[in-house]
Amino acid sequence: MTHSSRPSTEAILDALPGLAPFAREAVVLHPERGEPTARDSSIGGPLLWPDGEPWPSCSLPDETDPAGLPATAMVPVAQIFERDMPGPWWPVGTDLLQVLWCPNEHWDPPAQQADVSPVVEVRWRLAADICRTVAAPPSPSRHSEDGHLPQPCTIIGEPLADFPFREELPPEFRPALEELVRRTGDGGDVITRVGGWKLGGWPTWHLTHPMIFRCDTCAIEMRLLFTVASDDVTEVVVGRWGDLRIFTCPADHRHPFQVDLH
Repeated sequence: MTHSSRPSTEAILDALPGLAPFAREAVVLHPERGEPTARDSSIGGPLLWPDGEPWPSCSLPDETDPAGLPATAMVPVAQIFERDMPGPWWPVGTDLLQVLWCPNEHWDPPAQQADVSPVVEVRWRLAADICRTVAAPPSPSRHSEDGHLPQPCTIIGEPLADFPFREELPPEFRPALEELVRRTGDGGDVITRVGGWKLGGWPTWHLTHPMIFRCDTCAIEMRLLFTVASDDVTEVVVGRWGDLRIFTCPADHRHPFQVDLH
């Protein structure tokens, strides 16, 4: 997914200077099928995983095994190094983000997880602390959908300023924003609906009204950390060709995250 038709940030703010306070940094990930290593940022590639640290597994009930047993290994979804995608989402003392999930759809999962979706695991690390790594991760013993097994892809990051969906903006902005959207792109909204795999930024809302997720620990409004998008390159499919979004607490990354399927 490219955004070459999207105006530059300067052009957007020249047309709508009132949007400036709402801008958030984001990086859109452009995947290409390849053979990433554990030292690369990737989608569906090997993870820089410490030797001796247990690989996460899932034994929750799912569609294929209502009893939830046996436990199945989670699979890598994404690995991001700070050197490749710097931004405000990196907690102090970390430079590596890893996202895994159980490749099975779960009904009535734990509260922080999304219903009828893979159960997600998030790990923050400091890469320099990992001296010895696992040779190969365990393979999952079962999976409910092929679309939950991301294919190995290298990724190129496209930094941009992301803006909230129009319904999250003050009403007085909407006429000018709608006119700018009409004059740009190929008929879609490339100003406030930046889709695809994305680090940071704002969530898109095209199925429901915008929602606010609050941290269960401190009640602060959570922010979008990562978007997993259904696409042909990675062969990922979530929901009805939708997005799976991970929201985190901006005050403390150790507080429980929240997963949403849209």
